[in-house]
Amino acid sequence: MSSSKLISTILFSVTLSLILQSSFGADPLFHFCSNSENFTAKSPYETNLKTLINSLIYKTPSTGFGIGSVGQYQNQPAYGLALCRGDVSTSECKTCVSEASKEIQNRCEYNKGAIIWYDYCMFKYLDSDFFGKIDNTNKFYMWNLNNVSDPATFNYNTKELLSQLAQKASVNTKLYATGEVKLDESKKLYGLTQCTRELSSIDCKKCLDDAISELPNCCDGKEGGRVVGGSCNFRYEIYPFVKE
Repeated sequence: MSSSKLISTILFSVTLSLILQSSFGADPLFHFCSNSENFTAKSPYETNLKTLINSLIYKTPSTGFGIGSVGQYQNQPAYGLALCRGDVSTSECKTCVSEASKEIQNRCEYNKGAIIWYDYCMFKYLDSDFFGKIDNTNKFYMWNLNNVSDPATFNYNTKELLSQLAQKASVNTKLYATGEVKLDESKKLYGLTQCTRELSSIDCKKCLDDAISELPNCCDGKEGGRVVGGSCNFRYEIYPFVKE
């Protein structure tokens, strides 16, 4: 994370068809642990963090987004947020956030900052206030290993769709948008864009535009791909992947 200097951007590829998740207990998509400072057991930070995590598990599922801080007026404050994908149900959101909070504490034990992503949610916490700031540090790519037959046209259509969805998401109250475009008589392209909801509309659009600008590095001519960050993400596929 930017203010705690988490591990810098890591890029990796995974065949998307292998990581589609319909239940939890599956491995997360990715995670980062803070590399700057740890806390000790039974410290004020641990107490604040556990209180914060329990609060986020409780309040996130009803709206798909939760944010909070504990101890900011005392000692060793903890700040955190949880975000569920805009199309998942309340129960799916609750399951994902609960799983994410447990898994990130196991993987990043005693780290003051951490972030974890599943297909259905993201969970993030830090020992300094990161709310409303675009996270440009925590980021990863995923892409389908299959190539399209006409990369130039497909890349153009992908960027056009995602750019339209970035604009649509930035003015949506949930900072979330999905859409599709017809490629030919038998194929469609499907897309999704989403931001964490403490961002302003302007910063959501900027975050998504910057992510979309990485398409050539991430997913050039690939049938599916994602750029996933701590503040926003996009995904596109040649098959429907969001819930009706």
